[in-house]
Amino acid sequence: MITPTNALLDQHVPARAAFSTILEPGQTLRIIDLESQQAVDALFYNADDHGERYSAQDTLLAQARAGGRYDLTTGAVLLSNEARPMATIIDDTCGFHDTCAGACSCESNTVRFGFETKFMHACRENFLTEIARYGMDKRDLVSNVNFFMNVPIRPDGELTVDDGVSTPGGYVELRAEMRLLVVLSNCPQVNNPCNGFNPTPIRCIVWAA
Repeated sequence: MITPTNALLDQHVPARAAFSTILEPGQTLRIIDLESQQAVDALFYNADDHGERYSAQDTLLAQARAGGRYDLTTGAVLLSNEARPMATIIDDTCGFHDTCAGACSCESNTVRFGFETKFMHACRENFLTEIARYGMDKRDLVSNVNFFMNVPIRPDGELTVDDGVSTPGGYVELRAEMRLLVVLSNCPQVNNPCNGFNPTPIRCIVWAA
């Protein structure tokens, strides 16, 4: 029986902070939105070859060919740039997660919300700090998943960021399909409603295969 007491890792990630871990094949990561409406940006790399990394394009193309959706939920397989399965979403209380809108950055904050936001902390900075621990730099930043982020596409094709719909204790659970480096940014954004304008902590739990 899977419970927090038999977890390999159980860690709270503060609001606005970064986190990373390596999953062995078959291990499960549960990301928990403790207080609700908290976006969690995620990057994925082959832990043994960082040149293989998550591809939103390959993932969504495979879903489209299967008649699937533009967002991610239970059953979605996250594919690499080599079209290999990296992780599978095996449980999800939210119902959809974005992989189109990308990660916030100081540059995008400036363009979207004004020069006064330029020096606000952003997910891109979290990612750069965390991937540096593994010998990577800005050239290794690629498309990401935004767990718990509500990004509807309007009938006119406009992509928007709306209020998050995850509830306190809501979670998404992923099973690693390869030896997988997971890098998370507990999104610090306060200029749009993806975090309810109030970034909050999350919890990450890893179980054995």
